Amino acid sequence: MAEQAKILVVDDEPSIRELLSASLSFAGFDVRIAADGHEAISQVSFTHPDLVILDIMLPDMDGYEVLTKLREHEPDLPVLFLTAKDDIRDKIKGLRVGGDDYVTKPFSLEEVVARIHAILRRTKSMDEDDSLVYADLVLNENSYEVHRAGVEVDLSPTEFKLLRYLMINAERVVSKEQIIDHVWDYNWHGEISIVESYISYLRRKIDSSEALGVPVTPLIHTKRAIGYVLRESK
Repeated sequence: MAEQAKILVVDDEPSIRELLSASLSFAGFDVRIAADGHEAISQVSFTHPDLVILDIMLPDMDGYEVLTKLREHEPDLPVLFLTAKDDIRDKIKGLRVGGDDYVTKPFSLEEVVARIHAILRRTKSMDEDDSLVYADLVLNENSYEVHRAGVEVDLSPTEFKLLRYLMINAERVVSKEQIIDHVWDYNWHGEISIVESYISYLRRKIDSSEALGVPVTPLIHTKRAIGYVLRESK
């Protein structure tokens, strides 16, 4: 899947382009680069990448405008935003205009690669049969159904969105802040502890042998003081 994926890196800083190009190439991706919005649009038209890493601050137009233009011709093109500001408003705007995820500068290369794999894993799964699958857990977005060990699980809309986010980031720890950004309403101003509550609700439904009526092992794990991860027990 991702080993042969074509990635377009769009950033006006030569050092960032070179760093990402070298690192992603080493990770097994086919990498192209662009220094501004117009070059990015041209590159996408000719190379049809599988994913674009797009800086928000570009010299000719901002990343939001670039994404809008890209989606006119490539409506399903996955985009990972780079932002120099750790500002929730930037993140919200990026997600609202159709970005798939974001990374805040300065970033770790491991995080960038992990997010790319998560986005491509989700894209590939949805292209194949509209289902996300991890271990014996299956989530279908079209039918809005979830099954664990072959047993159908009834989830509320928020529980469904939370489980989906955990599944597209399977085996990667996500923080409470990331969960709030991606699962809750963009204008959410409530307590972040709501994440703990909904994680607890999910566990009672998909990680409980008693609730399911069949033996299962827990998939949702807590990384204390960091966040949560969906993974098989080791």
